[in-house]
Amino acid sequence: MATVNRLRELDFLRGIAIILVLFRHQVLFDFMETMGWIGVDLFFVLSGFLVSGLLFKEYQKFGSINAKLFLIRRGFKIYPIFYLTYILYIIPRILLHKFDIGKAFYELIFVQNYALGWGYAYPASWSLAVEEHFYFGLALLLWLVFNKKILRFEILPNKTSAFEKYLIAVLVLVFVLRILTNIQFPDDTARNMTMSHLRIDSLLFGVLISFWYHFRREALSSFYLKHQPKLLWLSLALLSFTPFISPGDSFFVKTIGFTMLYISFGILLVHFLIDANVNKQLNRFFTETVVNFISKIGFCSYSIYVIHSLVIYCVGFLPITNRFVAFPIVFIVSVISGFIMTYKIEKLFLNYRNKYFPSRTF
Repeated sequence: MATVNRLRELDFLRGIAIILVLFRHQVLFDFMETMGWIGVDLFFVLSGFLVSGLLFKEYQKFGSINAKLFLIRRGFKIYPIFYLTYILYIIPRILLHKFDIGKAFYELIFVQNYALGWGYAYPASWSLAVEEHFYFGLALLLWLVFNKKILRFEILPNKTSAFEKYLIAVLVLVFVLRILTNIQFPDDTARNMTMSHLRIDSLLFGVLISFWYHFRREALSSFYLKHQPKLLWLSLALLSFTPFISPGDSFFVKTIGFTMLYISFGILLVHFLIDANVNKQLNRFFTETVVNFISKIGFCSYSIYVIHSLVIYCVGFLPITNRFVAFPIVFIVSVISGFIMTYKIEKLFLNYRNKYFPSRTF
């Protein structure tokens, strides 16, 4: 029962993340547009935690991982929805004779964040490229660590492991690279915000939390519960700038701001994992019905994320100038479309995946 609740709570966080993205791309309130971009960073931390957790659990059970199986299973989750929906994105460009096959190719192989900055037919696809690079990099890293033993993977009480030191070193390196890149290329906003080596630290911080959760759970719980009030206030403080500063032209946001975000969301994630009362707290604050609905949105968040830009594009042709009318239409259509895509298309491919490429840990 605790597992069921925990999954529901993490789905709630994913639901909050996709709702923030919708507020960013379809304006309702100005301050929500300003801060809505942080939904992607919340996705990154959650994805880093959840995806690495699959491999950590596999290692705990078998002493090794099957990186090829992991990538195949990820592919069944990501590619069908993306490529099928991408057809809808390029149709208008073809009809308007504005289709650029070269730019589309970059997007189709998930290198658009380096080649173009933002996505081409689907601008928000840059974040999917970051995720793809993370999946392949994580699979390679853990295969080298767990299978090829290139790094000593030893968990000792009260002693930082080599793996933890490596992750922390990479987090610091990414932060330094962000500073140097933004100094050298201050006007290249798109690439400074989207290139994987400048944004992957949010995902890797999720990996670090996942490591602590799977290998040092007792110590993590003890530390968090001892300092819970201070950590929650810290999380709030680190988020406090987001309603007021848009990231595009801000050196602060594109350097230390990204770091502040993943630390804040990491604390929030640990709270959801460790605090036994979080489920009751959510129900009391939002009502159980609302929490269930947002969690359902979170469960379908990938499909909603992929389709929402197309919905916004189509709604733009309607004679609607009132944002309080346009936003509900975009929200409702995006959510319903995402639900249908998840339960009809994604489920079909995942059933096929589970039949022919079953997980090693279930």
